[in-house]
Amino acid sequence: MKWWRDTLARRLFLLMWVALVTSHLLAWGVVTALQDRQMPGGPTPVFPSLPPTPGLGEHPGPPPGLEERGPPRAMPMQGGMSTAMLLLDYGLRLLVIAGAAWWGSRWVARPMRGLVNAGEQLAAGLGRGEQQTPRLSEHEGTVEVREAARVFNRMAGEIEQHFQERGLMLASLSHDLRTPLTRLRLRLEAADMPETLRDKAAADITAMNGLIDEVLGLFRGVDGEPPQDVDVAALVQAMADDWTEQGEALQCHAAGPLVARTRSAALRRVVENLVGNALRYGRDVEIEVSSAAKEIVLRVADRGPGLALEQLEQVFQPFYRGEASRNRESGGTGLGLFIARDLCRRMGASIRLVNRDGGGLVAELRLPSS
Repeated sequence: MKWWRDTLARRLFLLMWVALVTSHLLAWGVVTALQDRQMPGGPTPVFPSLPPTPGLGEHPGPPPGLEERGPPRAMPMQGGMSTAMLLLDYGLRLLVIAGAAWWGSRWVARPMRGLVNAGEQLAAGLGRGEQQTPRLSEHEGTVEVREAARVFNRMAGEIEQHFQERGLMLASLSHDLRTPLTRLRLRLEAADMPETLRDKAAADITAMNGLIDEVLGLFRGVDGEPPQDVDVAALVQAMADDWTEQGEALQCHAAGPLVARTRSAALRRVVENLVGNALRYGRDVEIEVSSAAKEIVLRVADRGPGLALEQLEQVFQPFYRGEASRNRESGGTGLGLFIARDLCRRMGASIRLVNRDGGGLVAELRLPSS
């Protein structure tokens, strides 16, 4: 009997049937008891909410031939209910049905809420780059819910398999691309050619290695790195000191401690991309770390050429580069800002670009504080 399985239709049928029967029985019991108290020994209607049957014998109908003399008069009935009893009867029924509908809606929707929560966890996990996907019980809920759970689990398993295959593909791609580049560099060093030409060829190989690093980093992300408490001010100040030691001209204002629950490697890479762009395309680079409204705000400002208004969002697209970066002196692969925004999304942070007053650009990163 497939129709009697634990389906959504069966649950709704049982809920409605039980609610109606319970409401009738409860109303009948309460009203009957009250009428017995008010009229002991009097007639008790079997169904107090229905019109009672007129008494037979005590109130005979009019004699034949009198029907034409006028409209029939209302005949008194025994066993009827007063207005108060009628209101009580219907009030009890409405309360029981309303309570059953409230409880039943939660009973029927409970498995669906589990499915919705699992879907939200899956979406949030994919947004953060997590490879582990949630699973649902395939033995709870109605037939429709169990079937949806099986489909959801199969989809989640395919996503996990995709992540695993992607990791293997990246490892193989890294090896297959770097090995011939390394051989090419060795052969180039042993080749008899002008030194200027050798240097240009070596620079091309270095640029190719850099592009491979960017592309692999784009797909690899920060998988497997657990969130931890990070002093953002200390981290940025340490990175700024390293740049200064390498001869880069920049200023850093990072008053700490400013702690955030985030991924240290991801945050470091975002800062590297933002400051790297500022150093590559601008001058007078300034880094500022501050706190505002339960957020940690990192601003990287420069005095470069800036961007047109329509480019402030376009530069976050992969492989997009403005005219100022389309030359060998400035370099750039067009992936730095795209990777920075992707990592920020996984960390629950936000990033935007605005033109700086007086010329230049400001990259602003907002990260929730602990």
